[in-house]
Amino acid sequence: MNPEYKRWRIRRQDVLGETTLNAQDGNVRRHRHKVCQRLLVLTLALGTACGSASAASDSKPYDDRLLRLSEILGAIHYLRELCSANEGQYWRERMRELMDAEGSTALRRAKLTRAFNQGYRSYSRTYNTCSPSAQTAITRFLSEGSDLSDSMLKAFPN
Repeated sequence: MNPEYKRWRIRRQDVLGETTLNAQDGNVRRHRHKVCQRLLVLTLALGTACGSASAASDSKPYDDRLLRLSEILGAIHYLRELCSANEGQYWRERMRELMDAEGSTALRRAKLTRAFNQGYRSYSRTYNTCSPSAQTAITRFLSEGSDLSDSMLKAFPN
């Protein structure tokens, strides 16, 4: 090491006794920082591309309708129990069958489950007794669920 450089570094010590960076060290640090930034951007870009690719492979063109159907099944399950239909777990079993058929990944199953639970919870907050309004909601949901199922079967026959 150059003796003059050594003296300069010693003079640049701060109160804590740590040597501050000279211009050369600063350039190395800036270069390392740029490389780290570029790697971070590349990692984020690749992660986003991989994430969107896996999300794209997980989504289907009829997902909105399928999630709505799941929500309807949850609402019907609650309302039919409330109105003493004595069907037990019939609507929950229909949901389980739907999940077996369509829940190919954990994320997809979680979305379907969340929609079912949302339908169940939203109507459990609205209705405490089986009223004529609840009966009307059941009829409306049965009709909408049937229409959704039929339209998905026609649009996506596979």
